[in-house]
Amino acid sequence: MLKPGQHGRSKLDADNYHRDGHIRLSSSRNPEFGMFRLVSASLALFITGLFGTFATEVRADAGRAANAPAPDITIYHLEGRRSERIVWLMEELGMPYKLEYVRGDLAASMAKVRALGHEMPMVPTVVIDEQILVESGAIIDLILARYAPGRLTPARDSVDYPGHLMWMHYAEGSLAARLFSDYRAWRTRPPTVRSRFVDSEAVVQFSENHLAKHSWFGGSEFSTADIMMLFPLNVATGLNLVDKEKFPHIAAWKKKIENRPAYQRMLAAARPDGMIGNLPPIKQRPPSERK
Repeated sequence: MLKPGQHGRSKLDADNYHRDGHIRLSSSRNPEFGMFRLVSASLALFITGLFGTFATEVRADAGRAANAPAPDITIYHLEGRRSERIVWLMEELGMPYKLEYVRGDLAASMAKVRALGHEMPMVPTVVIDEQILVESGAIIDLILARYAPGRLTPARDSVDYPGHLMWMHYAEGSLAARLFSDYRAWRTRPPTVRSRFVDSEAVVQFSENHLAKHSWFGGSEFSTADIMMLFPLNVATGLNLVDKEKFPHIAAWKKKIENRPAYQRMLAAARPDGMIGNLPPIKQRPPSERK
């Protein structure tokens, strides 16, 4: 089967073509075989033309994205919160953006978000060409699909893509959800035994096990899955929900993240004074051993 955009001829049908590219209409040796070869050659031309058209359309779509004018993107931000993901993404892509927040004042920064009049005031809130969007994962997907196709994402037919997609959703759907649930429970009632169900240590251990075998959450290369995963893994250690000494591969991965120039530019723009308004860490974690 020809791949999209591939125009080739097998050795078998090569002599069906004159040098000028026209198809021979008959075979002097065997009329029936000549008709068979004619039909086969015609079908081959049809399939080649079909896939060639498809490939042209795909290339045209990618070209339109690459040549499109830069979008007007405004990121409404709170220091140390999930909105850092979008700032970091823009720095990785080298795309222009406007950052809206009041340095050192979370309440004033949140007031900017509420002033938009959106029914779901939260961060990140991103305005792209006058359209208001929330949810960091969806915003990342939209920016890549429209303005940076193929960037920071494994190829869809690659072995890394399924894992990349899973970690993109795991970051909030399982990891962050469990961490904050345990945080609320453990602050009011310090645990003395470990739950038999999935808990903070379990969801972080799953991440550790992956990094023991892979360089990045997206597989062999840095991807937006890493951008999504950093925030909850920082929450896990920053709020004392897990013992960071038990997760050396996560620590090594964080070190690689911190050395990325785009990440450092994000910190300078979005967190110039470090973390502010932190939640207090819990005083007591459950023991790792289950009874």
